[in-house]
Amino acid sequence: MKILKFFIVCIFCFSQTAAADADEVKMAKGLQIFNETAVCASCHILKAANSVGNVGPNLDTLNVTLQSVINTVTEGIGVMPAFGDTGILTNEEIETVAYFVINSIGK
Repeated sequence: MKILKFFIVCIFCFSQTAAADADEVKMAKGLQIFNETAVCASCHILKAANSVGNVGPNLDTLNVTLQSVINTVTEGIGVMPAFGDTGILTNEEIETVAYFVINSIGK
């Protein structure tokens, strides 16, 4: 029984570590998309990305959801282009950059 509990604890710890590693990879990829692929940094302020754009809203001050960011990046809004409809970003890239933004706001 002790061995079974040990293995369960090990599996749990490993899964938590793997999830944290996956989150770090996703955040790094999101930063790369934000700064280089989609060049969001040229229009938006986001402290975590060291961006100081002044065309779009300051992302550090927004209260948004993951889905609202995905929708905005996909469809565009105002002068912001639609990154999904034009094929600039894949759905996976949109989800990744949205994840990065949501987890970076105010940091």
